[in-house]
Amino acid sequence: MAVSFEKKTNPYPHWEYSNPEFDSLIRIVPERGGLITEWLSEGKELLYFDLERFLDKDKSVRGGIPILFPICGDLPEGYLISGKKYFLKQHGFARDLPWSISLLKDTLGIRLKLSDTNQTRSYFPFFFTLLMDVCLKEKSLQISVKIYNQGHESMPFSFGLHPYFQISNLQKIKIDGLPEKCIDQTNMKVTHASDQIRILDKGVDFLSYPSCSVKLFDYLSRNVIELIHQEPMDTTVIWTDPPRRMVCLEPWTSPRNSLVTGDRKLEIKSEEYIELFTTFKYDSF
Repeated sequence: MAVSFEKKTNPYPHWEYSNPEFDSLIRIVPERGGLITEWLSEGKELLYFDLERFLDKDKSVRGGIPILFPICGDLPEGYLISGKKYFLKQHGFARDLPWSISLLKDTLGIRLKLSDTNQTRSYFPFFFTLLMDVCLKEKSLQISVKIYNQGHESMPFSFGLHPYFQISNLQKIKIDGLPEKCIDQTNMKVTHASDQIRILDKGVDFLSYPSCSVKLFDYLSRNVIELIHQEPMDTTVIWTDPPRRMVCLEPWTSPRNSLVTGDRKLEIKSEEYIELFTTFKYDSF
């Protein structure tokens, strides 16, 4: 059976891309920040998605895979470019803007595209194009990103994804693969990842520096989600928001405030581009 790519209206307007070979599909709402709202692998829904909140456009999204660009986290004091200060909202603007969507030429996935506008240049003074290719493979979602700097100045930025994975019970999960130390983003202090994992059901927000792979085990559903990193998008953020039955397992390039601190800040020279990769794998045990 061939892959399908079509626009649907229920239960909300979206595009659906499916690959029957893997019994997998994704649903995407390009108008709402290029948001992937659902991912089914072998017929099993893996993402958490608060549809009621999504339908209230005055509220921020809780669920799916929001896209973070040109910063991850917040930038409370703004940042300087050529002596002028600019301010960006939490996680940047990509998750709030309309993207375009198309089928990849090889039909193995879809492409989302975002370019600068007069509005974006008022708080991020750069000319850019961002392409995000999302491919369904067997038990996995492969994402590749190309960011082009089409201006005359070097462009600093961070990029990340904010996927919400549904789980059965926050007290019945395990996370493997994190380094021993992490940064508690509620107070920006160094702490132990094991201590954070013990209080997932109380709500956590912590960042771990590079690792190759992080696995999320759900003991009740017996699902395993593996985040496979590739440099430079190899920083992991874990976030929980009880009582929501979800864990955010997020690949970032850089920590919050990196445009100011320079910590893992990325830059693209004029007329050049950078490519980023990440993979989410599903399995059961």
